[in-house]
Amino acid sequence: MSYLSVILSIFFSLLLPSIAHADIVPPPPNLAVKAYILKDFQSGNTIVDQASHQRVEPASLTKLMTAYLSFKSLKSGLLRLDQTLPVSTKAWKVEGSKMFIEPNKPVTVDELLHGMIIQSGNDASIALAEGIGVSEEGFVTLMNKEAARLGMNDTHFMNATGLPDPQHYTTAYDLSLLASALIKDFPDEYKRLYSQKEYSYNNITQPNRNRLLWLDPYVDGMKTGHTDSAGYCLISSAKRDKTRLISVVLGAVSDTARATESQKLLNYGFQFYESHLIYKAGLVISTFKVWKGSDHSLDATTSNDIYISLPKGDYSMLKAKVTSRQPLIAPVSYGQEIGKIQLILNDKVLEEQALVAGKEVPVAGIFGRMWDSLKLIFQ
Repeated sequence: MSYLSVILSIFFSLLLPSIAHADIVPPPPNLAVKAYILKDFQSGNTIVDQASHQRVEPASLTKLMTAYLSFKSLKSGLLRLDQTLPVSTKAWKVEGSKMFIEPNKPVTVDELLHGMIIQSGNDASIALAEGIGVSEEGFVTLMNKEAARLGMNDTHFMNATGLPDPQHYTTAYDLSLLASALIKDFPDEYKRLYSQKEYSYNNITQPNRNRLLWLDPYVDGMKTGHTDSAGYCLISSAKRDKTRLISVVLGAVSDTARATESQKLLNYGFQFYESHLIYKAGLVISTFKVWKGSDHSLDATTSNDIYISLPKGDYSMLKAKVTSRQPLIAPVSYGQEIGKIQLILNDKVLEEQALVAGKEVPVAGIFGRMWDSLKLIFQ
């Protein structure tokens, strides 16, 4: 089946208020870290990055996946927040940061989530892992399956905590995928847990190690990590107006440095870039010719919102190119892919999304089909 390209003659500058072209965006700040990435949450566009596909140790950033699977288990009914889980000897004796659970003291799933996310408790992570996967090893299998599903192609987990292991690795890019998925798939849990500055359990109060929760009013989560070999790591999420950015900083030299470098990255993104909703899901973008159908035309739309992140001022120069599938012959089912739309800036394709049928078009009667068949011969 051939394709017929149709260039939209209307520019976004005519559809929406024009924004004056900004000065050239300066280069990102130099960060004293092993790797980093800054992404726009809505569009998924990478704003800036460095060594973002280089494999590194995730340390306690691993607990984002432990949390993701815990939230997924709550949603499916496998776990309940008020459910108590046993504390194994392994969880009780694990090294590193703890929330200080005890074998003979009942602890709820909700308490364990607080202890893992706010206090970064390795003991809480193992207790949750054993509650979901029977054993930590069984849970690790689930972690790696979920990582593959999310497209984390350079990630491999060996435990639920982030304790060092030669085969336990990820990348800044993969962690940005995980952070985005957690916020998107479990927004209520994210809002409820990740912004809390401290938590008390067993008469021990511990602060959230994410310093940006105190330093930046726009930051509302995510997670810290540290081991001697991984260095100091921090995933941060911040929202200003309608724009949410996610930064991943790996391998800083100190607790202070990871916060400072993350702050530089977020400030750079908010100062020089902006996120735009280009098309709302279901909005009619174009109308295509249909052959041999009960209708002769069909509205083309998108099945999801289309966002894009651009340097400030470049939005007014954005162009759209629609390609329709031709000849488009009935029957056409609702939601069937019938073309594509590309967003172009300075002759570079920045985004491409499928266009789908906004309704079903059944086949026409025999005479209608015969007439269109004749017209197609001379088309």
